[in-house]
Amino acid sequence: MDGSSLYDRDFYAWANEQAALLRAGKLDAADIEHIAEEIESMGRRERRELLNRLRVLLRHLLVWTCLPSGQCGSWRSAITGDRKEIEYLLRDSPSLADKLDDLVAEAYLRARLDAVIRTGMDEATFPPECPWSFAEMMDESFWPDA
Repeated sequence: MDGSSLYDRDFYAWANEQAALLRAGKLDAADIEHIAEEIESMGRRERRELLNRLRVLLRHLLVWTCLPSGQCGSWRSAITGDRKEIEYLLRDSPSLADKLDDLVAEAYLRARLDAVIRTGMDEATFPPECPWSFAEMMDESFWPDA
């Protein structure tokens, strides 16, 4: 069976076939081009996952600052969980730390819009740029004031 056509018809079977070929050292029989594409795609997924986790953490922090009535145990738990998930992602893919400035800026823009939608508050309620450093956001003792 041709590896490329299997890639298009049955990704799971293709992935197992390619793994077996690589383990057997049969690089000449492996579908190198698609393998390279999939590896690059995995890297992009890691980046997107970190971006999404940052967005959620930032949204939670923004809502925390503007709705003091929401500063309860479940919000603390959510923010703590967000921080842990980001920590785990960066532990698994430490090279993403080199991109944190850009990722935080991008995530903040999305988080700000999410916070506007979530709270019904005016966009001007929230700073136009992220008011916290990455270190602050991740500090387990950091709880921004309203």
